[in-house]
Amino acid sequence: MQPARAGDGSATGFDSVRMEHMTDENGQEEASRRPVLARRRQTLILERVREQGSVRVADLVRALGVSDMTIRRDLEILHERGLLEKVHGGAAAIEESSLFEPGFTAKSTQMQAEKTAIAAVAATLVVPGTAIALSAGTTTFALARHLTDVPGLTVLTNSVPVADVLYRDGRPDQTVILSGGVRTPSDALVGPFAVEVIHSLHVDLVFLGTHGMDARSGFTTPNILEAETNRALIASGRRLVVLADHTKWGIVGISSMARLEGADTIITDSALDAAARSQVAAAVRRLMLVDPLSGDVHVVEEGQSRDERHAAGADGRG
Repeated sequence: MQPARAGDGSATGFDSVRMEHMTDENGQEEASRRPVLARRRQTLILERVREQGSVRVADLVRALGVSDMTIRRDLEILHERGLLEKVHGGAAAIEESSLFEPGFTAKSTQMQAEKTAIAAVAATLVVPGTAIALSAGTTTFALARHLTDVPGLTVLTNSVPVADVLYRDGRPDQTVILSGGVRTPSDALVGPFAVEVIHSLHVDLVFLGTHGMDARSGFTTPNILEAETNRALIASGRRLVVLADHTKWGIVGISSMARLEGADTIITDSALDAAARSQVAAAVRRLMLVDPLSGDVHVVEEGQSRDERHAAGADGRG
């Protein structure tokens, strides 16, 4: 039976618009007779920018059933408000903004080798028969793909893709608990319903993906509701393991989920610079740095360093 998705809200704004564009008996679209109001249209444009990173005017014209001029006017308004950046033929997200949140699909194409290697190392920390939590994110999704053969595992998650892969490919003796809630561009389920479900449960390990990490701000996200839900996940576990490739260092989202010191272990890749390594190693009990090509892992644990060998670089599943 597929995990329940109470309050999923999984249909995106553009899906809703497409559903409204029903065809008449002659197969002609009615979109032109039912135009989307300006404020709703601009909200939908921002959703697509955040999900995909950029949009084209021609695609928006087709999706929203309005004129080229109307779309360009919408983009100009959003640009003047500082919500996106106009580019030739369309618009793009303002990546340096603390509110910028790329969608799951867009993030899945970034740092793939690093995420695969990080996920493979994280999987070695999972013990059969235990209960763990996985936050939403592309690196935690890669981890989920490594956990499908772990016997007797119970997984609490607010991630639709994580729940899907464990339901589809996992063992029959695994239990998957999907929190429910309102869906974000990163395919996280968030909000009061998700928080209430998570607060009632307790797990051994929490694996957290993060939008950014910084010595002063800790682990952050551009989505305030997702931060609240992730704080509930963190509180549900005995230990916190953070999965973050080196590009996350120095990125600061609008809302903090935990301080660096709140993590027991941080797993990242070997491209993290020396200054950042020192700051992270001083804050957490264990820092694991994996080489995405060789699979070699350098571990700094309570002031002591050692090298390990994992098959992280050879496994292309994540």
